[in-house]
Amino acid sequence: MVSKEYFGEGKNIEFKRELPMNHEKFLKDIIAFSNSTGGQVIIGIEDETGIVYGIGEQSPFKLSDSISNMVSDACTPQIEPDISIRTLEGKTVLAVDIAPGKFRPYYLANKGKECSAYIRINGTSRPADTRKLQELELEGQNISYDTLQEIGCEYDEQKALDLCKKMKQIAVASCETEEEKLAVKDMTIEKLHDFGVLCRVGRNPYPTHAFDLLTDNKNKASKVQCGLFKGKTRDIFIDKKEFNGPIYEQVDNAYHFVLRHIDMGAEIEGEYRKDLYELPISAIREMIANAVLHRSYLDKSCVQVCLFDNRIEVLSPGMLYGGLDLETAKLGKSTCRNEAIAEAFHYMHIVEAWGTGLPRIIIRCKEYGLPEPLFEEFGDGFKVTIFRKVSNAPEKVSNALEKISNAPEKVSNASEKVSNAPEKVSNAPEKVSNAFEKYIVLLEKAGATEIFVNNIEQVFHCCGLGTAFGQSNVMEWLNCSKSKATNIMKIMKKAKIIEKVTGMGPGKYVFVII
Repeated sequence: MVSKEYFGEGKNIEFKRELPMNHEKFLKDIIAFSNSTGGQVIIGIEDETGIVYGIGEQSPFKLSDSISNMVSDACTPQIEPDISIRTLEGKTVLAVDIAPGKFRPYYLANKGKECSAYIRINGTSRPADTRKLQELELEGQNISYDTLQEIGCEYDEQKALDLCKKMKQIAVASCETEEEKLAVKDMTIEKLHDFGVLCRVGRNPYPTHAFDLLTDNKNKASKVQCGLFKGKTRDIFIDKKEFNGPIYEQVDNAYHFVLRHIDMGAEIEGEYRKDLYELPISAIREMIANAVLHRSYLDKSCVQVCLFDNRIEVLSPGMLYGGLDLETAKLGKSTCRNEAIAEAFHYMHIVEAWGTGLPRIIIRCKEYGLPEPLFEEFGDGFKVTIFRKVSNAPEKVSNALEKISNAPEKVSNASEKVSNAPEKVSNAPEKVSNAFEKYIVLLEKAGATEIFVNNIEQVFHCCGLGTAFGQSNVMEWLNCSKSKATNIMKIMKKAKIIEKVTGMGPGKYVFVII
């Protein structure tokens, strides 16, 4: 039996026991991989069980030629698969490797792109909707949506000059030294044209989508929704805000919303007091700025910033752009969906050079001793999660005592809160001492792959010790399919790192204490 993880990222692998009689089912995956981040179709392995059957007595060379001809004849623009012959468990299988395409959208020539331009969403191949099809067409023409003319809007020179002035103010305010401030060059109308914030139709200047997003912002979906939730699920709001207006203001407002709702301590250096937040605030700002910058502005969804007891999530509409996959993005490679906005944000020092965002988030979390952040494509969007430490309870108690000493009139209420705090604190050392590393040996002995270990670690950080969870929780936390959640639960049971609990509903488990 072979798992999809053996070949790479599971969502980009499809198993076929044999070449389907209905070739369209096979071609659907080929097209979806070309329109997304690429992938492989492995012929000779049953999808449901992972059992290797091989291609039998068929000639692998003739079958390879047949597949190449079928793909070439049926798909347009032309797709050229790379087919290799492999031996698994003594049987011959074919690996049909599809690279992300450059001339999107790809579709079935006899059906048209409106019906057969497929894309990959959560490990399945689905038809692209009208909005996604429009984005694929822009990708294929190498056109950035934000540089297109904002139809119905006339050029207003004073508004353009005001934007130039505002952009320089933000750029200067972002500098730390006088020397850096002096190095900031003026923003001009000509530079707005160079960035793609303005465009020309004939000889006449016109505003682009980027200009609107940086000024009036009439795009109703272009906003950031922020929410503070009680506990670890989207159930009860404690606080929520919605920010619209110019997108650079949205970044700043959302960032300060998060700062208001995370813990802050202090460090004394000599005669100076230095405020320290529980999380790397530069990583938080990077997450929000990247979400606003790289989101799809054709999508009618909003950027969302969600704070939970154990994590912070930033969700943005639109999957990774231009065939970029997660592993490559984490290494620092970037393909920019919104080139004009990227130029403007870079000038204003809201973001650094392209492609450095995800690596910096990873580095900052590591410096704080936090688990590695989680980057995932979910549905037709992208989510970044950073995890909060479970040992912050003592710090919260000390903050409560500080508030009591500063506010005598609230002593009775505050002391009531403090009296409950030790109950929470007493659990923290237990969670910390039973760090996830103790489970890794057991998981590896049970045959868990590195991908499964990473997924199970995220489950552990979402619930910790003592909190019952089931398959539905795993699906929610990892944003994965039912079958993947089932496999994750199976490997945890096999490794004996979880045990069943009763009285909490059917199928509930907790992590065992080692």
